[in-house]
Amino acid sequence: MEEKKKGNRLLNFIIKLRYRISLDKKTFIIYSILRGLVILTLVRMLLARSYEGAMICVLSLILFLLPAAFEEYFKIKIPPLFEGIIYVFIYAAEILGEINNYYILIPGWDTLLHTINGFLCAAAGFSLIYLLNRNSRNFNLSPVYLTLVAFCFSMTVGVMWEFIEFFADYFLLLDMQKDFVIPRFSSVTLDPSGSGSPVVVRNITHTVIRTISGATYTIEGGYLDIGLIDTMKDLQVNFLGAVAFSLIGYSTLKSKKYSAIADNLMMRPVSPEQQKQEEAEIRWREWRDREKGRRKRRKGRGKGAAVPQGSGLQDEAGERA
Repeated sequence: MEEKKKGNRLLNFIIKLRYRISLDKKTFIIYSILRGLVILTLVRMLLARSYEGAMICVLSLILFLLPAAFEEYFKIKIPPLFEGIIYVFIYAAEILGEINNYYILIPGWDTLLHTINGFLCAAAGFSLIYLLNRNSRNFNLSPVYLTLVAFCFSMTVGVMWEFIEFFADYFLLLDMQKDFVIPRFSSVTLDPSGSGSPVVVRNITHTVIRTISGATYTIEGGYLDIGLIDTMKDLQVNFLGAVAFSLIGYSTLKSKKYSAIADNLMMRPVSPEQQKQEEAEIRWREWRDREKGRRKRRKGRGKGAAVPQGSGLQDEAGERA
């Protein structure tokens, strides 16, 4: 019985998050379209018995709820543009990138996403530190310090993601850190004297790999780099994205002028009055949808249910019905 109650609470929480997303019409349209596409992909993966792909789809659906969960838990407001970009980013990285193999089919797809990730993480870090700084009476951080912390936050997220990719490749053999074929390399391992001097190998035409079982693999065009270049490239473009938003945030704070980019990517605290309005709107939408369901089941017979007491929407219900 207790497990059933926990399951119902989790389901109700997920439903509430969905209603929270629906508060902004444009964001909800983006969310609904991408969510529908993910569900179709999930069905396709299950029919093809690709359970790894199905798990990626389930993960994507969970990630779609994170912005609303953050708003609910931290009592903040994520700008609609920022929220929409997050949904598109998740779909592009997980569904298009992993399942539809855009990382392989489209050169630069991974680079583009890591650049955007650096930009968005810097915006998120800047917003969080800005909120703490603005609401604190004990200290006041300078624009330079705020910008530096936002930049470090973005780079830390990028490094942590590379850790995840490495451990996934090392222990699960997933090859998340994509390989590059390189025509030259240098290594102290090849130094016969053991003095630590790097031996440079140039103009590699192919590499032959033989296993203990007798299997042979030939890599044409050079030597196989197993993820080092991919990791460095990802961190470099993450750096560029972080620097880009850090400069925007710094100039906005320093000049104290309005910036459309910063305004549409800065999270803000929600006042108690705004919280009450949002909660009332969510309760109204929940009641409205339940009432529609009851009316369909009754096939048009009988009267509708009353608006729940205490919602503050009794008068509004009559206007919206």
